[in-house]
Amino acid sequence: MRIPIFPLNTVLFPGGPLPLRIFEARYLDMVSGCLKSDSPFGVVLIREGAETGAASTHEVGTLARISDWYQGSDGLLGVTATGEQRFRLMSSERQSDGLNIGEVALLEAEEPLPLPDEYLALSRMLGNVLDDLGRLYEAPERRLDDAVWVSYRFMEILPIDLREKQLSLEGGDALARLALVHGLLDLVRG
Repeated sequence: MRIPIFPLNTVLFPGGPLPLRIFEARYLDMVSGCLKSDSPFGVVLIREGAETGAASTHEVGTLARISDWYQGSDGLLGVTATGEQRFRLMSSERQSDGLNIGEVALLEAEEPLPLPDEYLALSRMLGNVLDDLGRLYEAPERRLDDAVWVSYRFMEILPIDLREKQLSLEGGDALARLALVHGLLDLVRG
């Protein structure tokens, strides 16, 4: 599968929202093409470099599909994309306009997993936090009884190091993510 690749200083998890402000010509063209063909683009975490120039990236990322767009009062294009399936970046090339195009292999999706009893309090906490986060979290279907969904949402909203988030995305283990979140919240509660 060949898709446009958007290197960012963020980790997108399946089912998660991704707000973007688009101003570079290469990404304006990418958004236009994705909207016209209802096709996804790939989001990968930057390993070295910057969002506005050349960058080396991690190999595992997430497909993103545009779910909403608007013209900002500053003239910039605002886009909200939603994470879909994880992928492995097999190869990439940079086009003359600066847009990266990647050959990706889709990774197996994590199957829904009933939330273990010891994490039920996390589910309730997450529901309350998402209510407070506003519009960005209104649209996604809430699956507060699914360990995979709950662990992905915590990983994206908690102020965890990006490398740790990337490892969690690559690992594909909801129970390991929940254990990490539980341990971090225990530290905070002290």
